[in-house]
Amino acid sequence: MQEIHDAPLAPLTTFRLGGPADRLITATTDAEVIAAVREADDSGTPLLVIGGGSNLVIGDKGFAGTALRIATTGVDLDGTGVELAAGEVWSDAVARTVEAGLAGIECLAGIPGSAGATPIQNVGAYGQEVSSTITEVVAYDRITRETVTLAGAECDFSYRHSRFKADPERHVVLRVRFALEDADGLSAPLKYAETARALGVEPGDRVPLDAARETVLKLRAGKGMVLDPEDHDTWSAGSFFTNPILDDAEFAAFHARVAQRLGADAVPPAYPAGEGRTKTSAAWLIDKAGFTKGYGTGPARISTKHTLALTNRGRATTEDLLALAREVVAGVQDAFGVTLVNEPVTVGVSL
Repeated sequence: MQEIHDAPLAPLTTFRLGGPADRLITATTDAEVIAAVREADDSGTPLLVIGGGSNLVIGDKGFAGTALRIATTGVDLDGTGVELAAGEVWSDAVARTVEAGLAGIECLAGIPGSAGATPIQNVGAYGQEVSSTITEVVAYDRITRETVTLAGAECDFSYRHSRFKADPERHVVLRVRFALEDADGLSAPLKYAETARALGVEPGDRVPLDAARETVLKLRAGKGMVLDPEDHDTWSAGSFFTNPILDDAEFAAFHARVAQRLGADAVPPAYPAGEGRTKTSAAWLIDKAGFTKGYGTGPARISTKHTLALTNRGRATTEDLLALAREVVAGVQDAFGVTLVNEPVTVGVSL
């Protein structure tokens, strides 16, 4: 277990933003993770758990407490079951399952971050969500001070949400278990039209696993969603805002605002999200509110490849980023009456 005092946190985040932590501990085993958490809890020291750092916005003043970087490793393949240590690099783990001929998470290729973060956010993209394949999450419970195993149904998964996100002080994820599918080298049925179109097939079709993974990687790279140190469009947290889910009354009011602003023939994106609920596109809202690709003149700007990504162009501070985020939120609210919600977790700051 490595310990550093007054440790910079910016290099541990994909935004490359944020001030230092009083102390940074890097844990490489579950036992070290638990020991570090217990020590912080026993001493009353604030604790910040960091995995891949791809979903964090840390304030410029840093973190007055202990930052715990989980760097555990381990990929255990057993038939169609897969167990991942929380510190495993997610994109590498996806590649391992594809190499093993297992379908179910291949369209989640290229998502930055660690395996342990995936159940917290219920990570999803290109028609797949981890909640569809997670069977169990092994975590340390800071209340009972025990290691617990939670079945997928106990995780309260919903769109980009879980019990871990709802109560972030309760559990520290140690391992995640998945049930995948052996489909003779083929992917799970494709659910996302853009992926199917890029592969020249129809939604619902299966394609070779590696073809599905490579296609998703190309689509993500084209939007600046695959990490590249030389590309400032990837100095981001990926999608900065979640897609709004509106009830019937909210959607009717939104539709009226769209017609007022864009004309009666304008049709906003609309996807069923449960009884009486409709999901629309945050990227569409941002663009139609006037925030186009590359928007901004300062060191924090909208990506040149995707309107949903806010980026650090190399010299930004967290306050620069938040100022841009607030401008976008206010602009979308003014244009369409819809309030965008940030997807990354904020530490020491808020919108």
